Amino acid sequence: MYKILIRPLLFLLPPETIHGLIVNFLRILHFLKITWLIKKFLLGFRHPSIEREVFGLKFKNPIGLGAGFDKDARMIDIMESFGFGYIEIGTLTPKPQSGNPKPRLFRLKKDNALINRMGFNNQGVENALQRLKKRKSGIIVGGNIGKNKNTPNHEAVGDYKKGLNALYDHVDYFVVNISSPNTPDLRKLQSKEPLRELLSGLKKEIQKKSDKKPLLLKIAPDLTDSELNDIVEIINHLELDGVVATNTTISRSGLITKADKIKSIGDGGLSGKPLRQRSTEIIKYLRNNLTRDIPIIGVGGIMSVEDAIEKLEAGATLIQVYTGFIYEGPYLIKNINKVLANRNFD
Repeated sequence: MYKILIRPLLFLLPPETIHGLIVNFLRILHFLKITWLIKKFLLGFRHPSIEREVFGLKFKNPIGLGAGFDKDARMIDIMESFGFGYIEIGTLTPKPQSGNPKPRLFRLKKDNALINRMGFNNQGVENALQRLKKRKSGIIVGGNIGKNKNTPNHEAVGDYKKGLNALYDHVDYFVVNISSPNTPDLRKLQSKEPLRELLSGLKKEIQKKSDKKPLLLKIAPDLTDSELNDIVEIINHLELDGVVATNTTISRSGLITKADKIKSIGDGGLSGKPLRQRSTEIIKYLRNNLTRDIPIIGVGGIMSVEDAIEKLEAGATLIQVYTGFIYEGPYLIKNINKVLANRNFD
C-alpha cells in the first residue's frame, strides 16, 4: 500500500518539505498514542535470534535508522515504534547552523536515490541535549558529531570534543563524521595525519571518563585503496571501536536519470540504490584488512531484504537504512527482521 498509494502522494511535494510535514504528523500520532498501536499491531517484531550484543550494548535487532533523518533528536521515541533496533541522531555540531541554501535535497526516482547537500543543518548539541534528557524509550541511540562549517580543520578536534562531551551522558555510542561531501574541506580530515590527530584526541577524551563509550568512524565510499589503507592502519593502531561504511558518494556513474537533470541538481552526496555495490565493497575490504574483528555498521543502498543480507554477509555486524526507508516504506524494517530471524550470520 505504501508504494502504490502513500509514496506517490508524498512525492508530490519537495523532499525537504514533506520530511518536515511527516515529522510533525508523526509527533501528533505519538502524542495521541497511535504510534504505540502501530508498533504493537503492525510494525513491531521481536525474536531472540535477531538480538545482537555489539560494543557491549544489547540491540533488540541489527537495523538502525541512519544519521540525517533525525538530526536534532526530535524523533527517537517515535521512530522506535517503527521497529528499529537503534537510532543514530545528527550530524550535530557545537553551534546551531542553517546548512546550505535550499533547495538542497533532491529525488532521483528512476534510480531509487537521493542527492543531498544539507550541510550539517542542525540546532546544535545543546538543543538536542534537552530533548535527549526527556526521551522515554530505552532504544539505543548513537550520537553522530561533526564540526561547524566556519571552524577551520586545524581546530576541528575542538568541535568534535565539544559534541562528545555535551552528549556523553545521553547517547550510547559516538560516530565521528568526517566524510560528508557537503561541508567544505571536511573530507580532508580523512587524510592520514589529520585523522590520526582527531581520533587520538577523542580517544584521550573518552579515557578521562569513568564510563567508556564506543567511538566509531564514518568513512566515505569515494576513498582510494591507498586512503583506505591509511584509515585501516589508524583504526588498527588506535583500537577504534567500530566503523560506519559508508557515507554518501560524490560519484554519479551508472545513473538512469538523465544527465541534464543531474547537472542541474549540482553538487551533493548521492544515497540509495546506486551506492549499494560500492558500500558493500568497502565493507568487504574493511573486514578483510582490519586486524581485529571490530564491528562494522553497513549503510548504503539497502532497499530490500536481499540488500540487507548482502551487507551482513560482506562482514557488517549492524546495518542502517535511510533512503530505503523513504522509498520502500516502514514495512522494510519488519520484513528484514523476519527473514533474519531464520538466518545465522555469526
